[in-house]
Amino acid sequence: MTSNPRQSENPSDDLLAVEDLTKHFPLKTGGVIHAVNGVSLRQRRGETIGIVGESGCGKSTFARLCLRLIEPTSGAIRFDGGDLRSLPARALRAKRRDMQIIFQDPYASLDPRMSVGDIIREPLDIHAIGNRAERRAQVVELLEKVGLPPDAARRYPHEFSGGQRQRIGIARAIALRPKLVVADEPVSALDLSIQSQVLNLLVTLRAEMNLSYLFISHDLAVIRHISDRVAVMYLGRIVELAEVDALYANPAHPYTRALLSAIPQPDPTRRRPRTILAGDLPNPETPPSGCPFHPRCPSALEQCATVYPASRNIGPPDKPHLVDCHLYD
Repeated sequence: MTSNPRQSENPSDDLLAVEDLTKHFPLKTGGVIHAVNGVSLRQRRGETIGIVGESGCGKSTFARLCLRLIEPTSGAIRFDGGDLRSLPARALRAKRRDMQIIFQDPYASLDPRMSVGDIIREPLDIHAIGNRAERRAQVVELLEKVGLPPDAARRYPHEFSGGQRQRIGIARAIALRPKLVVADEPVSALDLSIQSQVLNLLVTLRAEMNLSYLFISHDLAVIRHISDRVAVMYLGRIVELAEVDALYANPAHPYTRALLSAIPQPDPTRRRPRTILAGDLPNPETPPSGCPFHPRCPSALEQCATVYPASRNIGPPDKPHLVDCHLYD
């Protein structure tokens, strides 16, 4: 998508702004994996943007690029008014106080050799926040914030369930009171009943701490619950971006329609047409020409095979609904 339609009316309202962000991973064979291809996106302060798409579409890579956990091949990243790509290592480390991540796997993301208190206190130690007594007090406060008892600080990760472990990961992520939290499929490894509890916790923390989330998921039902806007990714590109209600009420891109049609209906008497996509996600080493979705698209036009579609706004000026699709030329 082009960058201009994604700009806020007042850029000072933006917490995160990326322009033409690209990441190619070189292969030993001489080729490259086109993981992220020219993505532009602006996120307002206090806003939650859901990023959705099939596995392998580039969601997690894009989020890690925004935090500079992965170095981009090209493109610009501005965070809280500053150029994130130009920061030297020491300045970037200091800036990480404002950017944190919640990982997908609550088992692999916690060091089994460290107590829960040490895990949560580690960011405070690294950034020298307060003295020892103050840090211990903050650990207790953080545990209470995420719904765990104070004595959990003395225990180890293996003594907790998956949902409790994810609460520990959340406590660690908010310990430094960040401005932006990347939530990388934080509930996909949890049971459905636990998912709703963790999602509600994230919503509560957002309100209490004025957090902004980049929330990654392949589950559109989860994305709808927590997001203000939704970005749909396909093969390293954002193909549709809109306010959450507008996107679910009027999905514009054929790929978005297919994703929404796959959401299970709780009422078996209310059936809706299902869009079955042919084939699998294309190989990111050799992406299709033109619109990358055209080999699987049930509505593909002749030009889709050769020309990437320009971004079109099909919504009102104050609430843009952007779609990259030749159907709207």
